[in-house]
Parts: sequence; structure tokens; C-alpha cells
Amino acid sequence: KPQTHLPKYIFNSHPPIKMAEGYDPNRSKISDDKLQEFLRKELSRDLLEIPGIGPSAVKKLAEGEREEDQITNAFQLVGKFLLLRGPDPPGKELSSIEQCDRFWLFLKDKGISSHRSAVVRAIAEKCNIMISSELYDPTAYDDDDDEE
Repeated sequence: KPQTHLPKYIFNSHPPIKMAEGYDPNRSKISDDKLQEFLRKELSRDLLEIPGIGPSAVKKLAEGEREEDQITNAFQLVGKFLLLRGPDPPGKELSSIEQCDRFWLFLKDKGISSHRSAVVRAIAEKCNIMISSELYDPTAYDDDDDEE
């Protein structure tokens, strides 16, 4: 049974995510130019430099009763994204899709109501460049529909 102090998006017992409720890169409203600019630059502490993060999101990320729940800089947000890659369920490695869904749910739980998919995509692609191409697989979201 999950420990009560850990967020619900960490556990496999979380109800299945409906397609309309999880991360979908096709719902990202970030322009290719803005994303490429973010990916080319070195990551800074400033949360506002992350595509999809505005002043309202900065305030919501900083909220939390416990200090470890408060995200006050971009490094912490990247760290949160990386933290959500585990723990792996026994005998199974978490996929990039599951990690991105967890991060999307984390942002939702923090009260961020707009541009969640843009933030997930920007952070996932940035980590993919900085750390490992195994972190985010954009081809996992390919479908036969080329509708935007």
C-alpha cells in the first residue's frame, strides 16, 4: 500500500490515465522555434526560461507545505522530472511515456492548468540532450494521424 506522504503519481495503483488526461506532445503549444531556442541554450536557474512556464506557474511550483515540495528553480524542476523515472516496478523498467505522464500529473497536482504538455516536452527533450537519449523517445508517440 502506498505511503501517504508520497504523491499519487508515483504509484502504479494510480488510476489509468485517460488519453485526454496525460501527456501528449501533440497538445504542446510550444512552437518549434521556441523549443529549439530553449534546447540550444544552456539550462539556467530561471524557471521563466522554460517554455510554457509563466509567472503564475512559478508561484504554483514554489508552493508546498514541505520544503521538498517547493520548486523554485529550473534545476529542481529538471531534478523532479528525473526523479519520476523511478522507482521501477519489480521486473519492469519505466518507459519514457510513463515518466512523462508522471511529470504531467505532478504539474497538474501543483495546480498548473495550462501549457503542461509544453513544459513536459521542453524538459524531456532538454534532459534527452543533456543526459541520455534513453530518457525521452518522441517516436513512442507517433501515430498514423498526422492531424494537428
